Amino acid sequence: MGISGLVITFNEEKNIGKCIDALLKVCNEVIIVDSFSKDRTVEIAKEKGAIVIEQAFLGDGPQRTHGLPYCKNDWILNLDADEFLDKDAEQYILDKKYLEGNYDAFSFRVKNFLGNKLIDFSGWYPDHKVRFFNKQTARPSDSIVHQKIITQNEKKVAVHILHYGWDSLDQIIAKKNQYSGWHAQQLFDQGKRINAFKPVLNGTVAFVRCYFFKKGIFNGIDGLSIAMIQSFFSYMKYAKLLKLQKETESKRNH
Repeated sequence: MGISGLVITFNEEKNIGKCIDALLKVCNEVIIVDSFSKDRTVEIAKEKGAIVIEQAFLGDGPQRTHGLPYCKNDWILNLDADEFLDKDAEQYILDKKYLEGNYDAFSFRVKNFLGNKLIDFSGWYPDHKVRFFNKQTARPSDSIVHQKIITQNEKKVAVHILHYGWDSLDQIIAKKNQYSGWHAQQLFDQGKRINAFKPVLNGTVAFVRCYFFKKGIFNGIDGLSIAMIQSFFSYMKYAKLLKLQKETESKRNH
């Protein structure tokens, strides 16, 4: 029984070679859905033997769904280009333990790294993600950002994915700012409406939760920085949603 590796990419020349090499330890094919990268992502992927499908970015969930018909296997390992299986997850799949029981999706724990430093505080560990599923009965959601796998029978497994997403705090802030815009638009399209107090309230709650209740306070400047970034993300998400509301109301009034 084969496994298809599925990765969506845009300008991932730094990671894609290592990503494909790692996937091929447990997969018998790798499918790349690339959003017309401007760097050597596609070239490197093809050199590594991956099948590359080019598609303008449709959103996180839809982009992954677009790649499913190109996967010849039912079981899909759908990692991001900066994610790698830890040894325990790799062994779990090689031992075919996922075939024990009637499960169609598996949630692994994620270890998030800032550079080479593990962020295991402020609610960032354990960060569970479903990255391994059977496409016959499970599928990515239609969410534009931070999609989830819609599954009939999910199992949480105490094995790990390694996520090397950022080299600096600047990168985290930039990515969170980008995500906040996507989240705001998604909430607006879903009909979510808020009052003017929502951005401040949620930003404050996010900081208190991450810094005090999720042990950021015990991790020095890093703990404070991550808590403030989480607060920033929560605040900006709702601030941008509020801005979309006001712009729409202004157009209606005119």
